[in-house]
Amino acid sequence: MGKDLRGKELGVGISQRKDGLYTARFTDRLGKRRQQYFKKLQECRNWLANAQFQNKHRGIYAASNMTVNAWFDYWISDIKGNNVRESTKALYENRYKMNMQEQIGNMVIADIKPLHCQNILNKMADTYSNNTIKKVRAILYSLFADAEENGLISKNPVTKSVKCTSGKKPKEKKVLSVNEHKAFLKVAKESSYYNQYSFILQTGLRIGELTALQWEDVDFKAKTIHVRHTIDLNGKEKAIKMSSTKTKAGDRTIPLTNEALRILKEEKKKRAALSIVPIQFSNFVFLNKHGVPTCRAVYNEDLYKYANKAGIERFSVHTLRHTFATRCIEAGMKPKTLQMILGHSNISMTMDLYVHVTEDEKEKELKNVEHLLKMV
Repeated sequence: MGKDLRGKELGVGISQRKDGLYTARFTDRLGKRRQQYFKKLQECRNWLANAQFQNKHRGIYAASNMTVNAWFDYWISDIKGNNVRESTKALYENRYKMNMQEQIGNMVIADIKPLHCQNILNKMADTYSNNTIKKVRAILYSLFADAEENGLISKNPVTKSVKCTSGKKPKEKKVLSVNEHKAFLKVAKESSYYNQYSFILQTGLRIGELTALQWEDVDFKAKTIHVRHTIDLNGKEKAIKMSSTKTKAGDRTIPLTNEALRILKEEKKKRAALSIVPIQFSNFVFLNKHGVPTCRAVYNEDLYKYANKAGIERFSVHTLRHTFATRCIEAGMKPKTLQMILGHSNISMTMDLYVHVTEDEKEKELKNVEHLLKMV
């Protein structure tokens, strides 16, 4: 029997932590430990009852009276869990907790109506961007579509009438200007991650692609790298998960500049100086001084420090990819070529970058052709 902080018995599998949260736990039929945390005791008891019911009846069948919380737990672990990336799964879980759980989590799934789904989107309008609201609608639709397919509900409540409300204007993508680019590289030479930053600025790799790059992907003779993997990394070695690129377009070959080749050769030398490299990372190109990959959060913290030193606005590691793309556009690279290098599955994603850059370049470009426009 678990107890609360005052010593009152709460029932088998339920207890209260020192921070006030209630926790429910049990071991399912597959031997997997299931555990959740809640602010309210009744929510905790509801989850445990639903989860144990599902477990006893071998899943979701005959559980049309389950709560949305219980269905989401099953959906994210047993339906979506094996079909999406860890990063995508984490996104679903975060959006559910942030935007859906409070409003519909404790409702019986069969009682959910379009108005409940619309209300979720409406409440996001003043705080979130249009893109985030669209993502939440897509998650809601998928969540209830699978419930409909499995007979828990007769109809998906996310109907055509459930529309995305106008959200905040998306924050403009941060891109380093030429002067900021130079200032950053000058101070970042002090960083142990300088080669990683410089390599992204030479290739436009995503951070997961950079982290996953292996020596077998590098062709020094052809002066190319083959991008075929990405890594979801949260800073713990056991949480490293290598996977294929998200789309077919992501699997690509990128030509290397002379500077990019120099960086790779320098990394070869640095590798020889490492005293210990775990066997699972022996073929990885970019490792830290401990011989293991570095997570995004560490890169970002390091970047903040050097942005401050350079006297420029703080930016994340993904900004380096946008900066690479911007330099390519400024140099006159064709959209289709840039699309292939960046691994965009849709040319519209590349053109969004083009529109942004060309808007800034209009005045300069017009001055370049001014003499041709003067006819008299």
